[in-house]
Amino acid sequence: MSEGEDGAFKAVELGEKAAESSNPEPQSAPQLPPPKQVEPDTLSKETPEAGSASVPGPQAKGGRWASALDQFKLKKFFVLRPGTWEHALEDIKCLVKQEEDGNIQSVWLLAEVDHWNNERERVVLITDNTLLICKYDFMMLNCEQVMRVPLNFVDRIVHGSFSFPPRSLTTREGEGVRLYWDKMREPVFSSRWNPFATDYPFCTFTYHPVKATDEKFAALCELQNFREQLTRVAQEALAKNPVPGKANGVLVLNQPILIETYVGLMSFIGNQNKLGYCLARGNIGF
Repeated sequence: MSEGEDGAFKAVELGEKAAESSNPEPQSAPQLPPPKQVEPDTLSKETPEAGSASVPGPQAKGGRWASALDQFKLKKFFVLRPGTWEHALEDIKCLVKQEEDGNIQSVWLLAEVDHWNNERERVVLITDNTLLICKYDFMMLNCEQVMRVPLNFVDRIVHGSFSFPPRSLTTREGEGVRLYWDKMREPVFSSRWNPFATDYPFCTFTYHPVKATDEKFAALCELQNFREQLTRVAQEALAKNPVPGKANGVLVLNQPILIETYVGLMSFIGNQNKLGYCLARGNIGF
């Protein structure tokens, strides 16, 4: 019995069904539609190559791994830990002397390059009257050293790429900013060969390695904006409090910044291992 459309059941002859099942009529093969003509250009555009959507190429893999490696290296800097930069600002702002330094104009995170090409992490403050160069320990959250440079003494600001003597084995890519505050005094011979000398009448800055982390640190490490604001504030400080024997203005030059090192083994080891930065270096023990 089978169920009809009206819900009732109809009788079906078993013999007829058996005969039909035992002697099936041959069925003709289904007719396929004719192939569609496709232009070669359309086929190349609409048909992706096998595996192109799921398996990335070697360049994509290399770029992904390089980006992941860079992010892993950047996470080692203690300045990127949540709340560390804000804590450092609060500590350094307490060292600003209102009567001597004036109001804070801006704060920067830069790398200082000494006369032996050694990089050191620095927090730099531009105030109304002073440039504060702070050596801050982001691991212990403590300001270890502060160098004050009166802005009315700044007479020259040089920006450009780094250069070395002709026979030097040292190299450095990128650009920097160097400010001079006593053009009448040259470093003595003993200071040139002393890696710990601090009596140089200039200081040099370059980009901090964390400048590519996000927009916040990109603004804090922007060297061009630092140079422009430093020039403006230094000119205002010199006009407000001129120094006898100095020109009434700050000379801005675009030229190579010379670093007089020849072998540079000490700076090579220190810069490659980022010894001048507060960096997580893993567990060391036995």
